[in-house]
Amino acid sequence: MVNFRDYYAVGFPTGINIWKNEKIGFSFEVVPNIDDQGTSKVTNLLFHPGVLVALGHGYTFAGRAAFESSGRYGFTPVLNKTIIKSTNCSYFAAIPLPVRFGNDHPASFTVGFQFGIAF
Repeated sequence: MVNFRDYYAVGFPTGINIWKNEKIGFSFEVVPNIDDQGTSKVTNLLFHPGVLVALGHGYTFAGRAAFESSGRYGFTPVLNKTIIKSTNCSYFAAIPLPVRFGNDHPASFTVGFQFGIAF
């Protein structure tokens, strides 16, 4: 069996973080999801507002509400770690833990992994 041969789904998280001070801030993320089941198309759009809490030593907690165009909703706690910090950008890794409800589906819990660039 070959992975990604018959089906794949990819999310493209894009967000903005606004820090009120060194400890707390606001985060807003939008995630279009593209599925390919014979035809590539955007199948879901996630609106993800939340709060940021600096934990120190390069760690940040993001607590986000989740509203999906598919009819699902829930919350996503995220633990983020800055790996490389330079004058122009930072590179980070994050572990999101999405919990979703609604749309006549059972509740779900998933673990994700992200790499990203912050400007």
